[in-house]
Amino acid sequence: MSWFKRSKQNIISAEKKDLPEGSWVKCEKCGEILHKSQLEDNLWTCNKCNFHFRIGSKEYIQVIIDRKTFKETDKNLKSNDPLGFVDTKSYRARLAEAQKKTGLTDAIRTGTGEINGHKVVFGCMDFQFIGGSMGSVVGEKFARSVDRAVRYKRPLIVVSQSGGARMMEAAISLMQLAKTSAWLTKLHRAGLPYISILADPTTGGVTASFAMLGDFNVAEPGALIGFAGPRVIKQAVGKDLPDGFQRSEFVLDKGFVDLIVHRKELKGRVTQLLELLEN
Repeated sequence: MSWFKRSKQNIISAEKKDLPEGSWVKCEKCGEILHKSQLEDNLWTCNKCNFHFRIGSKEYIQVIIDRKTFKETDKNLKSNDPLGFVDTKSYRARLAEAQKKTGLTDAIRTGTGEINGHKVVFGCMDFQFIGGSMGSVVGEKFARSVDRAVRYKRPLIVVSQSGGARMMEAAISLMQLAKTSAWLTKLHRAGLPYISILADPTTGGVTASFAMLGDFNVAEPGALIGFAGPRVIKQAVGKDLPDGFQRSEFVLDKGFVDLIVHRKELKGRVTQLLELLEN
């Protein structure tokens, strides 16, 4: 009987090639592994299942606003911590941390720009800044954007992405619901269009105010849209909720949003709406 004998003690495999850290992203919905450059080319949506990743205000400006036309306004407006709020850490520390992390002074970026040549006033909330929560600065920057739209006679476009009112400012935060709604009345009286775009998530006091007051309320696919979250509602009613509850498709079916638009088509559809409303 002949015996086979390894000529080498160990099998030598091909040299492992380490992938650069952070270059690949896993889709939260279907599990597809996507390269960041591929994801960016696809406007931060999955090319397999169309899942829409959360993106910041900077990216939404790239998606919607014509290149090199955006001019930021009220960039340095900051909260002065009116209540001296402290929980596990001070509100001032939270603000400083969020400002360092995002490069923003608060949870909304506002400015002017063009959408396929249409001059607009534009605002976009940023979920990375304390969950996109609405405090006094968000309300003030929104109000100033409405004022700017009225003065320049331009349509107003706002992307909402928020966990709701900012508890660190308590009643001052809740007052922004009335303030932003009242300013939109001025826009309406001036006969100027307002298009509200709802991204994932749009909840709480933002949903209860300016996010749902557009001439058109446009949602991205799969976005969570509602006042209280599904978990809170389930506890309150004591029943299981329908599949897809509070997602944009469910909300569209109930008549609370006007249309759902894929991010790739968002700029074109907003242009169509602007032309419709302006005419």
